Amino acid sequence: MRAFPRSAWLALVLALTACGTPGIPRPPSLDLPQPASDLRVVRKGDHAYLAWTVPTETTDGTTLRHLGATSICRSLDVPMKDCATPVGEVGAAPPVAKAANTPAASKVQATYVDPLSASILSGNPEAQLFYAVSIMNRRGRSAGLSNIVSVPAFTSTPPPADFQAKLAADGVTLIWSGIANAAVAKDVERAYRVYRREEGTTADSLVGEVPLGTTSNLRLLDQTFEWEKKYEYRAAVVTHIHLPGKPVSQFEGDDTPAVRVFTHDVFPPAAPSGLQAVFSGAGQQPFIDLIWAPDTEADLAGYNVYRHEAGIAAAKINAALVKPPAFRDTNVASGHTYAYTVTAVDVRGNESAPSGEASETMP
Repeated sequence: MRAFPRSAWLALVLALTACGTPGIPRPPSLDLPQPASDLRVVRKGDHAYLAWTVPTETTDGTTLRHLGATSICRSLDVPMKDCATPVGEVGAAPPVAKAANTPAASKVQATYVDPLSASILSGNPEAQLFYAVSIMNRRGRSAGLSNIVSVPAFTSTPPPADFQAKLAADGVTLIWSGIANAAVAKDVERAYRVYRREEGTTADSLVGEVPLGTTSNLRLLDQTFEWEKKYEYRAAVVTHIHLPGKPVSQFEGDDTPAVRVFTHDVFPPAAPSGLQAVFSGAGQQPFIDLIWAPDTEADLAGYNVYRHEAGIAAAKINAALVKPPAFRDTNVASGHTYAYTVTAVDVRGNESAPSGEASETMP
């Protein structure tokens, strides 16, 4: 047999190495989106609100380029194993490519609202609704379900129909008609929950809770607001479910319409009390000292002092607000009788009614 030429061997080696290092061929990617692992579900009234993060990678760890629809999966009482009969669908959202040091907040969030019909809600506090989502590629294939989350399937309680807010000097009073002696299932507690939100913001502040069934005429006083701002108040019934051996679960019913309040302070402080006038001045310049009980209101700015004589109208005798509950009047003359009153003034300029009168005669 003729020997293989050395030059032919060299050409064959070069051709093989030019194709790269040989290895086990990798199968083509199935392009299946990574299942969501952060599904969150919140029950509010007769709706369930779902949210999850749109995946950016496939199950192979490659960048996800083609995203399909997402099926909404729901099961009553039993956690699902697949999504045989979706209750809804969310159209494809463009995935965000994963980048180094990308904050979680910049990832795309998908949402879905599931209306809950009366046929799937129950008077049984143990009833549960289980949710998952199945994210598909553009060929309608999925790598499986997301994490499974449950919410109570217990019937919600409607909000009060006559929720009102009234502004007064001591705060905002929330008033409504409650359900007295409301029947409730075992292991269930319900309460009215009242929220406040400053106009132009999205953050709610909890004002307080009042249990159901205590009385039919309910009220709650809010003193934690700031004056000269606009607020919206709303109320809902929160249901707490205490099942033996399980963590307490809760959900809120629907909200009342928002009640708007402008906390414009037109309420003066209380009138000072205990005013006394005492002459002094033997051997020195005469004067009359005034003292009174201090005003304890948090927004007090100071006091005004008024003086009058018989037949003469009262006039303010302090140039600036008096800070302590005391004042010395040195503009007095022998043989005159002076009568005094004091008022309190708050930081917004509201002035109280005058105190009781105190008088003193100069010798």
